Amino acid sequence: MGIFSTWWVWIAAGIILAILETLLPAFILLGFALGAIGTGLLMALGVLVSPSMLILTFAVLSLISWLLLRQFFQLKTGSVKTFDHDINDT
Repeated sequence: MGIFSTWWVWIAAGIILAILETLLPAFILLGFALGAIGTGLLMALGVLVSPSMLILTFAVLSLISWLLLRQFFQLKTGSVKTFDHDINDT
């Protein structure tokens, strides 16, 4: 698997994805970032070694973190964000 079999690469990729999330705020890259950091931490602890388990763990952690972020930041059902005033009104 090459370079992706070292733990610090996963953590660095997670940090880069988290930084990119600030440029593209959609909470999609943040889920992948948390999945990559979690995979890197599990590798650093020696839990994961096989390439297939790395990919599966990254996918599962990314999905779980994305669902949790969506649950936390999602608007309530039926609510719409409205603004009563304009910034240019004095």
